[in-house]
Amino acid sequence: MINKVVLIGSLFFAFASVGCSSVQKDSAKEETVASVETPATSDVPAEVKVGLAIGNRAPEIEFESPNGKLIKLSSLKGQIVLIDFWASWCPPCRAENPNLVSTYNQFKNSEFKVGKGFTIYSVSLDKQKDRWLGAIKMDNLSWASHVSDLKGWESEPAAMYQVRSIPSSFLIDGNGVILATNLRAEELGIKLQELLK
Repeated sequence: MINKVVLIGSLFFAFASVGCSSVQKDSAKEETVASVETPATSDVPAEVKVGLAIGNRAPEIEFESPNGKLIKLSSLKGQIVLIDFWASWCPPCRAENPNLVSTYNQFKNSEFKVGKGFTIYSVSLDKQKDRWLGAIKMDNLSWASHVSDLKGWESEPAAMYQVRSIPSSFLIDGNGVILATNLRAEELGIKLQELLK
């Protein structure tokens, strides 16, 4: 019995370190962390293009919350935002959630060089609403911006952001400019600490 528990625990942590993938061969791919500082300006110059690279303006997302309300990513303008792609059925996502909760609680009211306050825009790749809602409650994901089109790997926002494994994330500044991608565990807190005024 003990050997079974050890084996199950080992498999969970091995799986958690990789991520859930839409394509099996992609799941072993190492996610890279990239970051850049952007000047603290009230407006981004018009020449900043929309895209997924560091320094690009993040593409707009507008999908339904659990109660059917449309939430635009741009409605969070002025704050530092982590766009977090996850799902209730993804063990690595669920393992990362306590880190997100802790980081959110630590920085949600902070003053940054490139934004005021920190929040999370959670995009779920769930297909079943009850499981999505259950995971939000069970993991204490207390921020207000949770969206999903309940299409699983056919998720429109995931396709827009070229997400092929989860958890996957984009950190954007108060102007919607991408500062970093795929920050995990303490990396997110370190980056936010660097961005403090």
